[in-house]
Amino acid sequence: MSDPIFQRERPTRAYILHPDLKAADARRMPEHRLAEAVSLAAALPNIEVAGSEVVRLPKPHAGHLFGTGKLAELKERLDEGEVDLVLVDGPVSPVQQRNLEKEWGVKLLDRTGLILEIFADRARTREGVLQVELAALSYQRTRLVRAWTHLERQRGGLGFVGGPGETQIEADRRAIDDQVIRIKRQLSKVVKTRELHRAARRKVPFPIVALVGYTNAGKSTLFNRMTGADVMAKDMLFATLDPTMRGITLPSGRKVILSDTVGFISDLPHELVAAFRATLEEVLEADLILHVRDIAHPETEEQAADVGEILESLGVDEDVPLLEVWNKIDALSPQMRDALLVQDARRNDIQAVSAITGEGLDALLSAIETRLGEERYDEVLKLPFERGRARAWLHEQNVVRAETETEEGWQLEVNWSSSQRHRFKSL
Repeated sequence: MSDPIFQRERPTRAYILHPDLKAADARRMPEHRLAEAVSLAAALPNIEVAGSEVVRLPKPHAGHLFGTGKLAELKERLDEGEVDLVLVDGPVSPVQQRNLEKEWGVKLLDRTGLILEIFADRARTREGVLQVELAALSYQRTRLVRAWTHLERQRGGLGFVGGPGETQIEADRRAIDDQVIRIKRQLSKVVKTRELHRAARRKVPFPIVALVGYTNAGKSTLFNRMTGADVMAKDMLFATLDPTMRGITLPSGRKVILSDTVGFISDLPHELVAAFRATLEEVLEADLILHVRDIAHPETEEQAADVGEILESLGVDEDVPLLEVWNKIDALSPQMRDALLVQDARRNDIQAVSAITGEGLDALLSAIETRLGEERYDEVLKLPFERGRARAWLHEQNVVRAETETEEGWQLEVNWSSSQRHRFKSL
């Protein structure tokens, strides 16, 4: 997936444009959107940001996105800055991309293409690499609509490679479809392997605590601080792509599994939402979700809303408890920090911390323990048929994992707490 422009010896000089469409997301300030796009660009290897600007755009031009006067003005700026790459923080049609590259004499990527490049650079596990390839092919297929003139040529061929008169665009589309089928087959094997790993983990009675949050909220830094792990943690968007899991011990001595996940982002390309659903499966199986927020960010509320929408779209069960972790309190002014800590003390669903300094970590671990409730145990019970009332009670408590009927009665596999076990004994 990675483009040769990112692999040259000298840094690639990039210019970032954020088209300010009035009809677009009104929750966000265009200046903040531009700052996020600059951070996205900085997340790519070998990139040197030569400049950035918000372009007011009352109405997008069908062929060039920008109007004639703005095109010329930007070309002058790009030539002066010796720019190699333009990153447009928004959707750019294939025709617009072709025309802008021709007009400006540079390589151009839209927001989807940029995020795909970052994902391709960050993916580490076999599944992550395959998911990126799948998303990239899906994106490339949408670019085959009269984007370049060579795609309109006709070609002949044998039956199995395309009949007479098949256009190049059809051949390219079929080649992509063949690759998609091949990758999906490979992905299904990888997913089966991971399902076996998950099934084995389910047998270990450790609850899963999943870290989620907007990209660059400090999840990986917090993960490292809590587990002592050395996951890549930088002040960089999308620093983590593949979920990482580690065991941690709570103050009581109870063990839990902590899972770090890919950061969420607004306007995540739909190709990636589908491709990375499997990456976020750990969240769907979590016993507790920690929503890590960069509380010092000027748009922390908007970022939190985006995270909430993505969790909802993933189908996260509303019954799964969620704890908000307000991170980066070390970056706040003393007045804001004091006001935040007062608010934190009043609510039991918020923990204010600094992953950098470690402040608030002990209270967070205690809150995790409280939220998870009592430790649970697996046990096998054998009940004679005359104990039907006790069997019904177990089902009412929702502790029965599996049940088989024998000649003497029922054999039940249960997962319950000490208090439930005690109450059952007293029935």
